[in-house]
Order: sequence, then C-alpha cells, then structure tokens
Amino acid sequence: GKKLYELRVKLCVSVFKKFCTFVKPFFKMYKTILRPIFFKFDPEKVHHFTFFILKNFGFLTKLFFPKPIEDKRLERELFGLKFKNPVGLAAGFAKNAVLFNELADLGFGFVEIGTVTPKAQSGNPKKRLFRLIEDEGIINRMGFNNEGLAKIVENLKKSPHKVIISGNIGKNTKTLPENYTADYVECFRGLHDFVDYFVLNVSCPNVSSHAKLEDADYLKELITEVQKINKTKEKPKPILLKIAPDLNKIQLDEIVELVAETKIDGIIATNTSVSRENLKASKETLEKIGNGGLSGKPIREKSTEVIRYLAEKSNNSFPIIGVGGIHSAEDAIEKLEAGASLVQIYTGFIYEGPGLINEINHKILESEV
Repeated sequence: GKKLYELRVKLCVSVFKKFCTFVKPFFKMYKTILRPIFFKFDPEKVHHFTFFILKNFGFLTKLFFPKPIEDKRLERELFGLKFKNPVGLAAGFAKNAVLFNELADLGFGFVEIGTVTPKAQSGNPKKRLFRLIEDEGIINRMGFNNEGLAKIVENLKKSPHKVIISGNIGKNTKTLPENYTADYVECFRGLHDFVDYFVLNVSCPNVSSHAKLEDADYLKELITEVQKINKTKEKPKPILLKIAPDLNKIQLDEIVELVAETKIDGIIATNTSVSRENLKASKETLEKIGNGGLSGKPIREKSTEVIRYLAEKSNNSFPIIGVGGIHSAEDAIEKLEAGASLVQIYTGFIYEGPGLINEINHKILESEV
C-alpha cells in the first residue's frame, strides 16, 4: 500500500545519499583519481563521454562538485554586458551549444560556443586530438567540426540560457577565399538573436588559407562588413576578434591600429599556437602527432605577453579576454594583471577539473584584481 511505497522511497533516498557521500570525495580528487582514468582513453572519446554524463546526469554536479561561488564582487561589466564572474569557458568545448546551462552550473561566468560554420562539417580526419601529458598541453587539429548554423540555432532555441553565451564564428573548410566574408556574415545573421556577443575566429591554425585570415587589410574588410549588418539590428551585439599567440610585435601593432580604426569591441588573446618550442615531449612524439594547434601550459607565457603588449601599447583602450595556459588561480591572476578583463579556460579545465573555476574566483576575491 501507500505506507510500503513511502518506505521504499525513503530507502532509495537513503541509499542514494550514502552513495553520494561515498563518491563525492572521488570527484574532489579529480587529478589523482578521475583524471588518470580518463587519460587512459582517447581524448575525443572522453570528451563525448563527459558530454553524455553532463547532458543526462547534469543534476549530479550539484552533489559531486563544489558549489559555485556567487559574490557581487566578482561581477564584471564589459561592452554593455554584465558577467556574474570573470571566468569563462573557451570555444571548442561546447561547439554545438548543447550543454551551456549544465556548464553554467559548474560555475562558469560565460560560455563560448563554436566555432560555428554555415554548413555542418565533420572536420579533419581522426586521430586529431592529442595530449602532451608531461607538458600539460594539448595539440588539436579538429578542423572546425560542428553541426552547422541551423542545428546550433535550433539547440540555442531549446532552452533559455542562464549564462552569457558568445558565438565563435568561422568559415567552412571548402569555402573559396572570395567567399570567406559571406560565411562569417551568414553565421552572424543566423546567430544574432541567440547569443550575447560574437567572436570572429580568424586565428585557428587548423583551417585553410590561414594567412589571409590574419592579413590586416582583410580583417578590416571583414570587421567592417559585420559591423555594417550589426548597425541595422535593433539591438547590436558586441563583436570581438580572436588572435593567435604567434603574432610578432609589428602584427600586434597592426591589431592595436585595427581596433582603433574599426572600433571593434575587444580582443580575445589568444588562440592555439603552431610553435613547438621548449616542450618536454620528444621530437619523435611530436613528429608522430603532426600539425595542429598547441594549447595549455606551454603557451601560458606567450599568451600573457601578447595580452601585456596589447594593453600597454593601447593604454588599456579596449577590453581583452585572456586565454591560454591557465591551469591555476595564479595563472589567471597573471593574465588579469597583464591587462585582461576576463579570462577563459579550456585545457586547464581538462587537466585540473571543475574545481579550477572556484579556485580562480577565490583568488580574484583575495587579490581584488
């Protein structure tokens, strides 16, 4: 009867609570227990497995992971948007806008989706994602694999987002050079009503005709065209440019001039690197992996120096989102002190686990950066 049913429910709840009590310490010890298990498997398969868990059992994050810090002192206002905290998730993790709310539950202040291209594409042939465990880095040549603009818009429509979402947009691999801008424009128009700000991805080393995408004259043309459309909208959206960590000082000077001339809203510094300098991984290992963009600890200093140079050269005249090699709270503070207004993590999130978000926010509160 009813009493027996209630007893069964109470028993199930009791067992579940005991299970959570038993399992929770394992999640707190991400680096010593979970990460070694995950790292025994192919990184792309682990990525899909993690998505499956978050998508179907996202409610468990509140039980197993630390409660996100909520503090008014962490709020930041940039280009007309209010961020609940300065720690975001970089593009590449939530490519298809499937898990933005679940990721917000982990404590992220903003989530960057994409890179989004007009047409769906499978990306480069596998294997295309590699860990450099000794270096605490990752090399990827994913090639803008995503479900395409229409499907991603559909995903964004499914539920109201409770976190700031940026749309990282790019071109399809097979698009001819004369049609690059058309690809960006199509994504900009399609996503405009569903994201809070845009990121023009012109610095990914895993796409064709990379040189043209970093040419100053072409960038001016691209930004101008997108801004022209933005001005016709009832509610224009901020537009940022994502740059590479491998730019020299002359190229960085051109970026500062470009921002001043076009009045673009900000810069994301930086994307992945093509450099293989000062790595612990052997030459043989790197040759076996082949080409791709390097992220994680090996590019921390390089990305920080780009941020510092841009901030100093421009007299802090535009916002910078700092990304590249943030594996600790101290790394994030370094980016902020160099001139970044916000930070993003990706590889550090994989190596350090969700606890890194709270660690960074705690340190920011302590440091009052």
